Amino acid sequence: MRCSAVPRLLFSQLDARSPTESYFMWLWHSRLYLYSAAALVFGLWFLLKKVRHLLIPYSNLSDKAPKKNDRETKEVHVSGVKIFYGSQTGTAKGFANELSEEVKALGLPAEVIDMKDYDPDDQLADECISKSVCVFLVATYTDGQPTENAEWFCKWLEEASTDFRYGKTYLKGLRYAVFGLGNSVYVGHYNTVCKNVDKWLWMLSGRRIMTRGEGDCNVVKSLNGSIQADFLAWKVKFLNRLKTLAKGEKKSCSGKCKTEGSCKNKRKERQEEEKKTSPQNNSSEDDLVESSSDEDESGLPDEKKTVLDVEDLGNIMNSVKKAKVSKEESQRDGQMVKLSKLNGVQKIEDEGERREMITPALREALTKQGYKLIGSHSGVKLCRWTKSMLRGRGGCYKHTFYGIESHRCMETTPSLACANKCVFCWRHHTNPVGTEWRWKMDPAEKILEDALEKHQNMIRQFRGVPGVKPDRYEEGLAVKHCALSLVGEPIMYPEINNFIRLLHHHQISSFLVTNAQFPQEIRSLVPVTQLYVSVDASTQDSLKKIDRPLFKDFWPRFLDSLKALGEKKQRTVYRLTLVKSWNVEEMQAYSELIALGQPDFIEVKGVTYCGESSASSLTMANVPWHQEVVTFVQQLADMLPEYEIACEHEHSNCLLIAHTKFKVDGEWWTWIDYERFQELVQAYDESGGQQTFSALDYVAKTPSWALFGAQEQGFDPAETRFQRRNKSKDISGC
Repeated sequence: MRCSAVPRLLFSQLDARSPTESYFMWLWHSRLYLYSAAALVFGLWFLLKKVRHLLIPYSNLSDKAPKKNDRETKEVHVSGVKIFYGSQTGTAKGFANELSEEVKALGLPAEVIDMKDYDPDDQLADECISKSVCVFLVATYTDGQPTENAEWFCKWLEEASTDFRYGKTYLKGLRYAVFGLGNSVYVGHYNTVCKNVDKWLWMLSGRRIMTRGEGDCNVVKSLNGSIQADFLAWKVKFLNRLKTLAKGEKKSCSGKCKTEGSCKNKRKERQEEEKKTSPQNNSSEDDLVESSSDEDESGLPDEKKTVLDVEDLGNIMNSVKKAKVSKEESQRDGQMVKLSKLNGVQKIEDEGERREMITPALREALTKQGYKLIGSHSGVKLCRWTKSMLRGRGGCYKHTFYGIESHRCMETTPSLACANKCVFCWRHHTNPVGTEWRWKMDPAEKILEDALEKHQNMIRQFRGVPGVKPDRYEEGLAVKHCALSLVGEPIMYPEINNFIRLLHHHQISSFLVTNAQFPQEIRSLVPVTQLYVSVDASTQDSLKKIDRPLFKDFWPRFLDSLKALGEKKQRTVYRLTLVKSWNVEEMQAYSELIALGQPDFIEVKGVTYCGESSASSLTMANVPWHQEVVTFVQQLADMLPEYEIACEHEHSNCLLIAHTKFKVDGEWWTWIDYERFQELVQAYDESGGQQTFSALDYVAKTPSWALFGAQEQGFDPAETRFQRRNKSKDISGC
């Protein structure tokens, strides 16, 4: 009884436990099975993880490679090229159209954009993600300022580059290239605009795809001989770079690669290759740092492009030193040394190394305008008044004022270059500019010989032309007068005195015009029949605005030139060109300038409108009416105690104020006795300058029809007035 009661007691105790206690008891008794199951699960998980780890590299080869290519394609693919231009004379616009055609030939879309029609505030940031390449062709205008159509774009870009609201990464992702159009004769302002645009884009984290290009209108210092050649050299490099971008290029090295030696070698090879291919070796330190392309920056991290390590800085400084040394050596090689009164020695360029003033592109442009070019820097052209008087239809204002025979006048120049870029230049600034003679020089004898021959050939083309008078035709073949006012600055020609002597030796009178920027040359000038100085404005500000001179000290030079003119004993003339709303209000200032130079005559002429030109902002509204010119002259004459109005040529919108010493017994003697002048200048030359003469020694009486107030208004009654219907504007003439 007692043994059988024990199990019953145990079962009764188990039954007395709670379900929770029973569950834990079961876990405890089954723990061996649970441990085995957990170990099995963990082993399976670990095995699967190990197998997956071994299979992932093979799956990456097939899965990730296409994604990498897609990323690279997105970075280097070129959706198109946008070409922005800032142009004043149309050269940059022409380059933009030319580049556009070249880009399209590569199979890429291209768009030419006038900067004035583009809002950078709304649109420029979009170029950062459009996968396009932006090209900026910008010209530098007066005083290093942007052209009119690029003013707003450049102003916005300058402000944005320093405005914290835009941020330093505003244009991050923008790929761009810059080419500038400038003239190195403007010291201190050469290609200023393109340098600034390049700098401002860089400051906003834009990405250069190649080094900035700089074109030089000064053929003497242009690296390739002309601005067109400079652009061509840059364009070739740009197109090659564009092809590379379009095909796909490797990402620039981050500088963190383990094989650092290999990276350095590639960088060194790239620098050596660029040194061989680059035509510009005279870059400054700023250019080497600020204008380097992405290829030059390959050793820098993308987010720290402005930081240079010591080794890179050393390489840059060595490049700068080598560039300076090579530049100095090249300058020494191209120069020869001769004695100088100033400092014992003077370096001058070897004549054989000097370039021609007339480049092929300039020759083509001037030839289309009707110039007959002579040698490498001279030209001759037939004046429209010469054609007019051959037909007996009237002469120019010089015929009215001074008695020249217009059909026997040759208009020429021994120097196409000029030191000003006047807003009213009726040559539309196709001629070169400069402040000194730096070109190859042709002998004066050859220039005069060819000028006479080409002028006579142009006259011969009128043989048998209806309306041409036979006697005028025969007289026209014998040149009697030479107007050295065709274009440019004749007094710049180093052999100008020899050229003038040759004219007088051929019994040809000389009318020389200068722009009042070369006072020493005026003083050393031999006697001419009549010497002109252009006085286009009477104050420093207005002269700078109208003439746009190249010299920084243009105003002292201008005043000194007027003083030099007053020292001459032969006939001297101030030539005033009135530009309405520009310089017609400066009456008192004009009178002070006249008192400074005491000219014999003052020609006052209304500006001639030469048609629309990107080189000038003049319109017909700036052309004064003849009556407005008369009013101005009357007011000016009233302020000059020793001057009176003498003559008028209504057709040329021109009047002549003369010194009262040419008014003898109430009659004007403004005409010239040309035979008497030739006798006087011959005696002067034979005496070695001892036998001098004055303007009053070769005067002639002015006919009544040429006087101011006459009914003819300066038109010779011996001629036949001809009115052409629907006539086109002819801008030629002197």
